[in-house]
Amino acid sequence: MPMPSRGSVRPSIATAANTKARQYAMLQNQLSSLQWNLEKLEDIMRVTAVQADNIRTLGTLNAALLMSATKIFETQGAGSAGKEKEDDEMTDA
Repeated sequence: MPMPSRGSVRPSIATAANTKARQYAMLQNQLSSLQWNLEKLEDIMRVTAVQADNIRTLGTLNAALLMSATKIFETQGAGSAGKEKEDDEMTDA
């Protein structure tokens, strides 16, 4: 069996090396894509955290407005109901 010279490489070994190099290149490409997606996700998470705090504040303000409106309508309703009762009593007399 003849020994291969140093300059010549068997085709199967060369093909395996090329395949491995291609796979490493694809992995590198996928890794950089994953890294970019993670950076984008971090930015989105930061914005989401700020928005969640703002939504909580907005909910608190909305609840305060609804409670104030209820209080005003109840007092106006009680005041007008009391006035109607007085008017009825005056007309009966």
